[in-house]
Amino acid sequence: MIRRQIEQRIQTATLAILPDADAASVLIRPCQDSKFGDYQCNALMALAKARKLNPRQLATDVLAKLDVAEWCERVEIAGAGFLNFHLSKAAIATALQSAARDEYRFFRKTDHPRTIVIDFSSPNIAKPMHIGHIRSTILGDCLARTLRLLGHRVITDNHIGDWGTQFGKLIVGWKTDLNRTALDTDAIAEMERLYKLVNARCDADPTVIESARKELVNLQEGDADNLSIWREMIALSQKQFDTIYGRLGVRFDHTYGESFYNPRLKSVVEDLRASDIVRESEGAQVVFFDDIPSLKDHPAIVQKRDGGANYTTTDLATIEFRLRTWGPDEVVYVTDGRQQLHFQQLFSIFRRWHSNTQMRLAHVWFGSILGDDGKPFKTRSGETVKLADLLDEAEERALKAVQEKNPDLPQETQREIARIVGLGAVKYADLLPNRQSDYVFSWDKMLALQGNTAPYLLYAYTRVQSIFRKVEFVRSQTSSLQLAAPEELALARHLLNYGMVIEAVAEEYRPNYLCNYLYELAGHFARFYEGCPVLKASESERDSRLLLCHLTAHVLRQGLELLGIEVVDQM
Repeated sequence: MIRRQIEQRIQTATLAILPDADAASVLIRPCQDSKFGDYQCNALMALAKARKLNPRQLATDVLAKLDVAEWCERVEIAGAGFLNFHLSKAAIATALQSAARDEYRFFRKTDHPRTIVIDFSSPNIAKPMHIGHIRSTILGDCLARTLRLLGHRVITDNHIGDWGTQFGKLIVGWKTDLNRTALDTDAIAEMERLYKLVNARCDADPTVIESARKELVNLQEGDADNLSIWREMIALSQKQFDTIYGRLGVRFDHTYGESFYNPRLKSVVEDLRASDIVRESEGAQVVFFDDIPSLKDHPAIVQKRDGGANYTTTDLATIEFRLRTWGPDEVVYVTDGRQQLHFQQLFSIFRRWHSNTQMRLAHVWFGSILGDDGKPFKTRSGETVKLADLLDEAEERALKAVQEKNPDLPQETQREIARIVGLGAVKYADLLPNRQSDYVFSWDKMLALQGNTAPYLLYAYTRVQSIFRKVEFVRSQTSSLQLAAPEELALARHLLNYGMVIEAVAEEYRPNYLCNYLYELAGHFARFYEGCPVLKASESERDSRLLLCHLTAHVLRQGLELLGIEVVDQM
C-alpha cells in the first residue's frame, strides 16, 4: 500500500544524504491528529542527533531528494525535524480501488515467511478449564490467525499438564472412591471431587500421603493398572477440552503433554552438565546466573536432590524438541505474568545450551481478570469461575438481549445470534485492554451495544449488510471512488491503515491495536452512514459509496475473524 511505497522513497532519499545510515530505521507512521497529515516520519531527528547535525536541516536536505508527488499533495517539515505527509484524494482512491480488485487485500503478505511455534492455553488433566485459561487461549489464537494471514507458517502446540505428583492422589481416589455413574455424567467434576477428597485425607493422615506416593512411583515405573487409569483420565479430560475449544473456534496443530517429554529429561540434564551449565548444590543440579543481574539471586533447579525433574527440565526438553522437529525461527509462549521469572530463566539456560541457534524465544505475558472488588474474579461462593459456565452465561445473557430487541425472529435464529454475540463479547473484552494490564470483568460493559464492545462492532457490520439486502452490488474492475464529502474521505483514510495495524499486532503481540482500530472504523462508518446517503445518491455517487461500504464490511469481518469472532448479518 501507499505507506510502504512512501517509506521506500524516504529511505532512498535518506541514503542519498547519509550513505552510512540504517535506512531500515526510517519508518513512517499514521499521524495521531489528521490536521498534521496522514503519515509522519520522526526518524531523521535520531539520525541527526547521532551525527551532531541540525535535524531540521537534515529533514530539509532529505525532502529535497524525496519524490512522492504521485501520492502526496504536499510534504511539510514540522517542529524539530518531523516530516508530515498529506496524501492526495486521488492516491487514496486509487489505493483502495486496487485493494478492492485484489480480493480486498489491504496488506502485502510477508516476503520473508517465518516458522513460528505458538504455545498457548495449556490446561491441566483432571481439572476443569477455568476463567484463567481464557486469556491465554484467546490471545494465542488471535496471534496465530494474524501471523497466518500475513503469510507465516504457524504451528500451534497445546502443552497439556498431564504429569506430576497430583496423579498419585488421583489414582488413590480412583481406586477407593470412584463413582462410575458420576464419572459418566460429568467426568471432570468427579475427578475434581476425588482429588479434593484425597487431598483432605492427606492433611489428616500420613498413611494416605504414603499411598499416593507409592501410586505415583508405580505410575512412573509403568504399572499397567495405573497407566490405564491415567490414560482414561487424559481421554476424559481431552473430551472436555475439545468441547470448549470447539465452542471458542480454537484449534491446535499439536497437543503434546508434559509426559511426552519424560524420556528426554535425563539427557537434558546430562547435556547441561557436560556443557558446564549446571553445578551441584545441596544434592541438586542447579543453574546459576552470576552474569545476569536480574537473575543473580534466582538460580534455577533442573534436577532435584532426589533425581526428579521439574517444570524447567520439561520446558527445556520441549524447546529442544521444537527446535529439532520444526526448526522454527521463533517460539512464542502465551502465559500469565506470574511466570515471567520462569521464562527469563528458561530462555537464558537454553541460549547457553544451544548458543549457535538464532531461534527467537518470546514470552507474551498478560495480566489478571478482576472482579468489582479489584481481586481475582471468582464466583459468589468464592470458587474459581469455570470456563464452560462463563460461556453458558455469556450466551444466555446475549439471548435475553436478542429476544428483547428482535422478539419476532425464529428461536433458532435468536440462539445462533446469541451464541455469536455472547462468545464474541467475552473474547473482545479480553483482547481489548493492553494485555499486560489487569481488567475488571463486567457483563454489562461487554454486552453493551454502545462503546468499544463486540456487540457494537457486530451491529456496525449488520448495518452495512442491511444496505446490501436492499440493493445488489457487483464489484467491477472499473469501480471508482469519489471522495468528495469529509465523511467519505475520513472513512477511506482509515481503511487505508488496516494493513499497518495487522502488522503491528503481529510484531508486538498486541491485539488491542486491532480492537481499537475496528472501533474507530465503526465510528467513521457511522458518521459516513448518517452524512452520506447511499441508496438515494446519484448512480456514480451511489456506486462509489457502495464500494466504500463493501470495503468497510470486509475489514470489519476479517478484523473480527482475526480476533476469533464470528459475524452475523442481523441482530
